[in-house]
Amino acid sequence: MAIQPLKMLAPTSSPAPHRSEPPTGPTVQLDPARIAAITAAESARLDARTQASAAAYARAEKSLVGGVPSNYQRRAPYPIYLERGQGQHVWDVDGHQYLDVHNGVGSMVQGHAHPIITEAVERRMRLGTHFSAPTEDAYIVAELLAARWKLPRWRFVNSGSEATMDAIRIARALTSRDGVMKIFGSYHGHHDYVMVDIGLNVYDMGDRENYPSIPYGKGMPDAVTQMTIAVPFNDAPALERRLESLQAEGKLPACLIMEAAMMNCGVILPEPGYLADVRRITKKYGIVWIVDEVKTGLTVAAGGATELFGIQPDMVCLAKALGAGLPTGAIGATDEVWAPVLSGKVYMVGTFNGNPLVMAAARANLERVMIPEAYAHLSEINTKLLDGAQGIINRYRLAAYPVGIESKGAINFATTKVVDYESYKSAQPRELIDLLWLWNMNRGIFGTPGRDEEWTLSIGMTSADVNHYLGVFEEFASELTR
Repeated sequence: MAIQPLKMLAPTSSPAPHRSEPPTGPTVQLDPARIAAITAAESARLDARTQASAAAYARAEKSLVGGVPSNYQRRAPYPIYLERGQGQHVWDVDGHQYLDVHNGVGSMVQGHAHPIITEAVERRMRLGTHFSAPTEDAYIVAELLAARWKLPRWRFVNSGSEATMDAIRIARALTSRDGVMKIFGSYHGHHDYVMVDIGLNVYDMGDRENYPSIPYGKGMPDAVTQMTIAVPFNDAPALERRLESLQAEGKLPACLIMEAAMMNCGVILPEPGYLADVRRITKKYGIVWIVDEVKTGLTVAAGGATELFGIQPDMVCLAKALGAGLPTGAIGATDEVWAPVLSGKVYMVGTFNGNPLVMAAARANLERVMIPEAYAHLSEINTKLLDGAQGIINRYRLAAYPVGIESKGAINFATTKVVDYESYKSAQPRELIDLLWLWNMNRGIFGTPGRDEEWTLSIGMTSADVNHYLGVFEEFASELTR
């Protein structure tokens, strides 16, 4: 059934993070042998019901590297191949319907095949899909983004990786510095300068005050890797101490690139006052503050995390949800930051930048889909999901707590608060996260495999969908604690 445009909902107050806390009372002790046994049974069940995916993989791996277009789509023994999506649901090649909380790793907050987006793209298709010349939609989308993010000028690229890559280059040109600073454990795309200090065992991390720069995989020159320095999230004093040290060495970085709320570790919210301290510190040392909103842009508020947390970065990077399913990215910045591009000192180019098809989708998305009523709806259903999960956790005395903002959320299986990558890696048992994914898949909930991703809800989701999710989670808690 086609997804319908949202009904007008009552206005809500400004969105606020859902700040749950770890359990303070006694929690149930889970049996590792039982977890392993349930996992084996659920894995066998999923394999039995997805034989068309198994066959697709057997064919795909002969010509498609690893059988998938991206390493992040891989899964043992094979990935689940999808056929179609409509609204809040997707269907796999075996014909099974799922409630989609994967949503293209957070790209499809609009839901699949939204009629407004579909109509805009179909109309643009008939007018021509690519010129490598500017069109009206490009500057209208830039105007809409400027109004939402309070940053005056924008440029378009084709992915989140391109957005962060170009943003860093512009920051280097502006400051005449080479170094990059990031948050340990954060992901900002697959170019060399940010593929550093992402996924490591907590015991390999070294001194928190002086993290080593370690590449995320092979193929990156060590000289490039060592130009990127990581600091812990939610620790402004550590950030300032590291910058003091670098300043003494004459090695201040060009920029600090970070997410306002970490999204590559479930969801880790900024502690009160942290982002204000980051803004103060980056100004003090003349560092360009780049906020990566590839995941939070358009999904947690109309103006993303910038609006949600009331911050004023120098640059913002968008992608994912902006294109409503079509590949795009964008950079917004102050006029001062754009000076190297406007002067011609930085060449920011791309054949498909501002592609007309993508701009048509983005314009419809911003003007008619992701509007205030959409965010009111997302806030309502995500709050119901988070509160419901907390109730189940309390009833079964699980060592866990939920956390989220608007369409985003996750359940942290932890007895201590997760505030950064160290606490994240040391707290959560991977085997429990893997089991929950299997459990959900076998009961009609399509999520992102692995422990690092959060759920993303879509505007087509209903209270009944939330009840389904919570019912499955309660079954999981009951089976786990029997």
